Amino acid sequence: MTRIFSSALVALMLSTVAGVTARADTATAKLMGQEGRGLSAMSQSRVASYLKKPAATAGYTREWLDAQEPAEGDAQWRCLSEALYFEARGETVKGQFAVAEVILNRVDSPRYPGTICGVVNQGTGAKYSCQFTYTCDGRAEIIAEPRAFERVGKIADIMAGGAKRPLTKGATHYHTQSVSPGWARVFPRTAEIGYHYFYKQPTRLSRN
Repeated sequence: MTRIFSSALVALMLSTVAGVTARADTATAKLMGQEGRGLSAMSQSRVASYLKKPAATAGYTREWLDAQEPAEGDAQWRCLSEALYFEARGETVKGQFAVAEVILNRVDSPRYPGTICGVVNQGTGAKYSCQFTYTCDGRAEIIAEPRAFERVGKIADIMAGGAKRPLTKGATHYHTQSVSPGWARVFPRTAEIGYHYFYKQPTRLSRN
């Protein structure tokens, strides 16, 4: 009697499980269909943004940076990489990240061009009238240190990919400690990193 009861119970349990599974499969299929229709309605650029890997968290050390995969990208990545190479390749990794922050902070500001290349090349054309000296100093821009360029290329990829910018507190300007530009007397200093001082452009400059 016990064996018969057990067999019947097992059969009932298997039947119940099968029913639940079938219902789950139906619900899953319905959900997947809804998801598919939703994805089909999205633009390709929006879908691509969801698939893009999140930006790496910066470690600000040479060891951490060397452990990252080599990077390459579009024209905007190239502009940022070159700016970091010519402006800050002698800086620490942290200092290079800080310079990248300044460039991207300018991109986000309505006072400056809205692209990385636009910011980097602003004013280029007249000698020493540009924002970043290497673009208008009259000298050829030759990348003679490929290893250094590879490193700053990684930083450019990380920062252009949306990494946070905690180092300079919104700075839009910087200068080396060996110079003292006039604007530095009225712009609030936000950070001192390596050989650079960083500043945030005031919303409104005093006329006094």
